[in-house]
Amino acid sequence: MDYLLTEEQRMIVESARTFVEQELRPYEAETDLAGEVSEELGKQIKRKAQEMGFYAANLPESVGGGGLDYVSLALIEREFGTSTYGLHGFAHRPSEILMACEGDQIEQFLMPCVRGDKKEFFALTEPGAGSDIMSMRTKAVQDGDDWVINGSKHFISSPVEADFAILFASTGVDETPRGERKRVTAFLVEKGLPGFAIERGPRCAAQRAYQTFQLSFDNVRVSKEFILGEEGKGFDLATKWLSMGRVWVAAGACGRASRLLGLATEWAASRQQFGQPIGKFQGTSFKLADMATELKAADLLVLDAARKADLGIMEDNDAAMAKLYAAEMVGRVADNTVQIYGGMGLMEDLPVERLWRDARLDRIWDGTSEIQRHIISRSMLRPLGA
Repeated sequence: MDYLLTEEQRMIVESARTFVEQELRPYEAETDLAGEVSEELGKQIKRKAQEMGFYAANLPESVGGGGLDYVSLALIEREFGTSTYGLHGFAHRPSEILMACEGDQIEQFLMPCVRGDKKEFFALTEPGAGSDIMSMRTKAVQDGDDWVINGSKHFISSPVEADFAILFASTGVDETPRGERKRVTAFLVEKGLPGFAIERGPRCAAQRAYQTFQLSFDNVRVSKEFILGEEGKGFDLATKWLSMGRVWVAAGACGRASRLLGLATEWAASRQQFGQPIGKFQGTSFKLADMATELKAADLLVLDAARKADLGIMEDNDAAMAKLYAAEMVGRVADNTVQIYGGMGLMEDLPVERLWRDARLDRIWDGTSEIQRHIISRSMLRPLGA
């Protein structure tokens, strides 16, 4: 995807592509089989990412980050998406929510994440509250200058066990024109606090080397100094993160689709049946044409959302459209690639079956396709009073 890019952006793409090919792709098969990335390999990837300027590239230069714009970050995510989250997760992009840190929080949480000394969990999803944030059951009750937290979180994804959690909990209820609404607050909760337990979650069929964790909080006591942002404003913080997170998922989906399309095209040109390459049959060639067209459309949606984000005018439906279309597009591309490969497309000797499995997750995490359609349709109907 080198159209309409500046020379600097093309250099970023080439640098990211080289990083993936040299530092990530050689380890895809073994880490997928093992279901994890070794500590040694993780450190190696992080060190190389820091040397190449990818680590914390999303945070401002004022705190030691790379200060890249959103378009450049989307281009990097697209290249990283051609590999696996389990590996490029070590080329860490700290949550931008940490920019809400104030006072002592800056040196205790933000700066260590920029340097790579600490890693955070983004602890939002619960067993009974996935996309429906307002139904969360994790609560924090004020007790003097402290808050006492009880509840649990699951599907908390990370390449490794983190050092602290950005935890979202209900701290009360507000009356609104639409009825009662939970007041959500973000807390910074360090590993090792009494009552805070971390367990590995179940193994996922997709992105196998990318871990999931389950967090439980049993009367975990934290000072009011560990509230991130303002009490009751956690939902605003979460929404900001989720919107850009959906753009990153969409960009990664485009990267996976690009790799799959390349594999499908090469196979169609070299695989012989009935005395000619299978790409000469319309049943195959038309699939390739549709895949290429849909990928370009998805790329443009991602770039549109990222450019609007750089201008400060991106809306939730922009991110939702990019995520919805790209996530469903890569699913179709993956399925068509398997079909073009035939039986070999499902064999573990080739990367196609892994990419096919990994693509399925894009329609679920960071908001399901159904949630994205809800966001888009709501943006259309709400101005009309519906």
